[in-house]
Amino acid sequence: MIDVDDVRDAESVVGEMAERTPIRRSRRFSELTGSELYLKMENFQRTGSFKVRGAFNKIARLTDDELERGVVAASAGNHAQGVALAAREAGSQAKIVMPKGAAISKVDATQGYGGDVVLEGEDYDEAYTRAREIEEEEDRVFVHPFDDPLVQAGQGTLGLELVDQLPDVDVVLAAVGGGGLISGVATAVKAHDSDVRVVGVQAEGADHARRSLDSGTVHELDEVSTISDGIATRSLADSTFEVMRDRVDDVTVVSDDETADAILKLVERHKTVTEGAGAVTLAAALNRKLDLEDETVACLLCGGNIDSNVLSQVINRGLINAGRYLKFTTVLKDKPGALVEIATLISRHDANIYAIHHDRMAKDVTLNAAEVEFDVETRGREHSNRIVRALEKAGYDIDVVS
Repeated sequence: MIDVDDVRDAESVVGEMAERTPIRRSRRFSELTGSELYLKMENFQRTGSFKVRGAFNKIARLTDDELERGVVAASAGNHAQGVALAAREAGSQAKIVMPKGAAISKVDATQGYGGDVVLEGEDYDEAYTRAREIEEEEDRVFVHPFDDPLVQAGQGTLGLELVDQLPDVDVVLAAVGGGGLISGVATAVKAHDSDVRVVGVQAEGADHARRSLDSGTVHELDEVSTISDGIATRSLADSTFEVMRDRVDDVTVVSDDETADAILKLVERHKTVTEGAGAVTLAAALNRKLDLEDETVACLLCGGNIDSNVLSQVINRGLINAGRYLKFTTVLKDKPGALVEIATLISRHDANIYAIHHDRMAKDVTLNAAEVEFDVETRGREHSNRIVRALEKAGYDIDVVS
């Protein structure tokens, strides 16, 4: 296993290349959790993610011959960007295999940093298989996103930075995919103070770590499905499993709906954008019983590389979950003024209409009527319920879609 000396050694390399990201106390999230909650804004890091730390530490140690041969990696997007940037600055060339469904923004960014992108496979693990083939075919150096002590030590510099900024921290929440981040961070944090609780957070659709720690052996999932693509791996590595078993106190799991709500809250309360993997720690703090009251808590926002289309969908999901987005259908008489009447009634209840879809051809609707779908912005669940009740009282047959 890596130790804190490995992380301190990495700091001399990473400190020259990576940003020292800010940490901010959140008054609102502190109130909601009963803690002193801080956000470690690693989404402001170069390439938008912590992954650049490990990539810099690994590639900086390569020999001239290895740099000349070039590097290859597999990634859903964040490791890809870190490797591409680190390789470019070291004078090497990177080839990155990314899943076919990788976010367009992450593919474009990786190419922008000089990486040669190959789209292969349905998820990270299938992309990984192809990257290993390219390693052999082209005699490149493989840069693993988490199963590498140099990468883990590089990620651990985030932990050193955290305890320097927040020396009295009691609880650290870190996202877990393959375990590289939490292995490095836990190593640094526990060396600072062994009483600090380190809690890993996984997405519900990729929840292998808790099962691994419970069973005492690495558990591999058959498939993964989550909006948090940055932590959508099927398993830990043996090396990260050993570190987590020794230095991580607990692992919890959050749903995609909880993650979407956390992304929305970060946008609205802190004017900051995170990807799913970056928001899972806040989702856990807000929704899981982690005994945070009266504790000083650090949520690592590990990345901000979210595709614009995904962000739009996530915000809409977050609004729905918070009861602030109402979609319903009703049938109106196909006559002048019918649409104005219902729209006026909605406006009297201080709701804003996003969109209206008018369908005269819907089946089960008579020839002198039309089915109309409304997308309405509301202030909360009770506000939505009041609007529905008012419409029904006025004689409209309302079918709430979401």
